[in-house]
Amino acid sequence: MRVAAVQLNSTGDKERNLASAERLVRGAAADGADLVALPEKWNLLGPGEEMAAGAEALDGPSLGAARDWADQLGVYLLAGSIAERGEEKAFNTSVLIGPDGDDLAVYRKIHMFDVEAGGVEYRESEHEQPGSEIVTAPVAERTLGLSVCYDLRFPELYRILAVRGAELIAVPSAFTLATGRDHWEVLLRARAIENQAFVIAPNQAGVAPPHYRSYGHSTIVDPWGVVLAAAPDGECFVAAELDFAAQRRVRESLPSLANRRPEAYTWPQLTEAHA
Repeated sequence: MRVAAVQLNSTGDKERNLASAERLVRGAAADGADLVALPEKWNLLGPGEEMAAGAEALDGPSLGAARDWADQLGVYLLAGSIAERGEEKAFNTSVLIGPDGDDLAVYRKIHMFDVEAGGVEYRESEHEQPGSEIVTAPVAERTLGLSVCYDLRFPELYRILAVRGAELIAVPSAFTLATGRDHWEVLLRARAIENQAFVIAPNQAGVAPPHYRSYGHSTIVDPWGVVLAAAPDGECFVAAELDFAAQRRVRESLPSLANRRPEAYTWPQLTEAHA
C-alpha cells in the first residue's frame, strides 16, 4: 500500500484551504497513493470563536468536497479533521472516506488540547467537546486506527487501537511549533515502536492567525520506528510504500504485542495532582 500525508498551511479562508487540499490530494493520487491523509482542521484553522462559527455538519460542503475527490480519484481519503457542528459545542472530527465516496468511519477527538505551549494558552474545550469512542476502520485489506493530534500524548489509546487490530494509525495534526520541535518525531516513533504499527501523521505548517504556528514535518513511520518520509517546510505531500510483510516479521521476531499480560495491569488510584 502506498500512503501519502498532505501538509497544509490552513487559515481562516475556507475556500483557499479547500483549493490547496484538493490540489495536493490530486497530486498524491497521481503519485500512486492508495490512502491520502489530510491534517487536522484542514478546511479551517483560526481562533476558537471562528472555528465554532465555521463548524459544519458531516453532510456539509467541506466533507462533501472530500467525498467527491475520493470518488473521482478512487482513493481512500482521511479527511484529517474538521470542526463538526454539535448541539452545544463542536466536535473535532476525523472522517475516513472510501474510494466510492462513502464514509467508512467517523472519529471524534477524545483528548482536548487545554495547555500552555510556547507562551500561548490553548483552551480547545471552550469551543469543542470530546468524543468518547475509539475507532478502527478497514482500508482495503488492512485496519486503520484513528486519532487526532493531542491524542498522540496518550499511549493507552494507541495500545487499544493495536489490540483491536490496527496495522496503521493516522495522526492528523496541527501540532504546535513550540512542542513539535522537541516532541513530534519522538512521540510518533514511540507510538509506532510500541504498537509495531505504521504511523501516518499529516501536520499543519506555518502561521495561522491570530497566534497559531504549526510545526509541519508531516511524517510516515514504519513499525520499527524508522522514518520513511518527512515533509520539508511549506504546503506539500510526502508518500511512502508500506511493507506489511516486513511488519509481520517485526511482530513475529519481537512479539511485544503477543507478550502482553493484561491480567497483571490495573489502573492505580489517581493522586490529587492527576485527578
